[in-house]
Amino acid sequence: MLHDVDVRQLRALQAIAQEGSFGRAAERLGFTQSAISQQIAGLERAVGDRVFDRPGGPKRVELTPTGVLLLDYATSVFEQLRITEDGLRSLRAGEVGRLVVGSFQSVSVNVLPAVVGRLRGERPGLAVRCEEEDENDVLVGRLLADELDLTFLIGEPDDPAVESVTLLVDPFVLVSPNTGIAPVVDPGRLGGVAMIGQSPCACQLSIDRALRDLGVEPDYVFRTNDNAAVQAMVRAGMGCAILPHLAVDRTDPGVVVSTMDPPIAPRVLVLARRKGRTLPPAAERFIELAQAVCALLQLPEHQPARAGV
Repeated sequence: MLHDVDVRQLRALQAIAQEGSFGRAAERLGFTQSAISQQIAGLERAVGDRVFDRPGGPKRVELTPTGVLLLDYATSVFEQLRITEDGLRSLRAGEVGRLVVGSFQSVSVNVLPAVVGRLRGERPGLAVRCEEEDENDVLVGRLLADELDLTFLIGEPDDPAVESVTLLVDPFVLVSPNTGIAPVVDPGRLGGVAMIGQSPCACQLSIDRALRDLGVEPDYVFRTNDNAAVQAMVRAGMGCAILPHLAVDRTDPGVVVSTMDPPIAPRVLVLARRKGRTLPPAAERFIELAQAVCALLQLPEHQPARAGV
C-alpha cells in the first residue's frame, strides 16, 4: 500500500489534479506524458485502485474517491517536506537546534554569559543548555558520553578521543586584604600566613604543590569551593588567597590583587569536543565567540598560541 508510494508519484497526482490533464501536468513537471502515465500507473498498482476517471477527449480528468484521499495525503506530505527543508536550512545556518556546553565556576561567571548572550542575540531560535561541574574528569566523561557538545576545561585533556582549542592563559594571583600589600609578592614568603583556599581539587592541588616546592606549607584557616566566598573572607581580613586571575573580582575595593614573582605556573583554559563527532552548526560559532571573549580577558603577557579544534 502506501509504503510502496513515492514522492514522484504524489507530485504527478497533484499536478494532474491541478492541471486537469496528463499532458499539461507533464509540461509543468518537465516530463513526457508517457512518464507521467507510468507514475500514475505505479501509484494505482501500489494502492490497488484507480485514482483518476479518464473521460477522454478534451474533458478534464477527475479524481476518484481514492484519488481525493491520496491528494489530501500528498498535500500534507509536501507541506511537511517544506517545513523540514526550512528547518534544515535553519539548522545548517546555526539558527535553530540545541547546543549543550559544560563549564566550571569562574568560566560560568566571567566567560559564559558573554558568549551565550552574543550567540542568543544572533540565533534566538537556538536552544542553549549550560551545565556546571567542579572537576575536569567529570566534564570529560560527560563529553565522551555525548551528554555535552562542548566543554570548557583546565588544561589539554589527556585523552586521545578529545580535541581542544586554547582560549586563555590564566595566571595565579595573590588576593589580600586591602592593607597596603605590595603589587608584586614573593609566594615563597607566605609561610605562616593565614590562607583561604578551596577544597582539594586539581586547581587547588597545583597551588599547594607550587607552594611546597618553594618551601611553604600553606596554613588554611577556611576552605570553600565558592570563589566569591573565598574573596569575601579575604575582604574580612581572615587571610590571603591564591586564585586564578579569572576567578577574582578586581573591582572589589576591599582586596588587593598582586602578581607573584616567581610566578606559579598558570592554568590554561581550553574548549574541548569529542573527536570525530559531528556537532550542531552553532557549535563552530560558539567556539569563535569564546575565543573572542577570552581574547578580551587575556592579560597581554600571557597571550596563548592559537590552534583550531
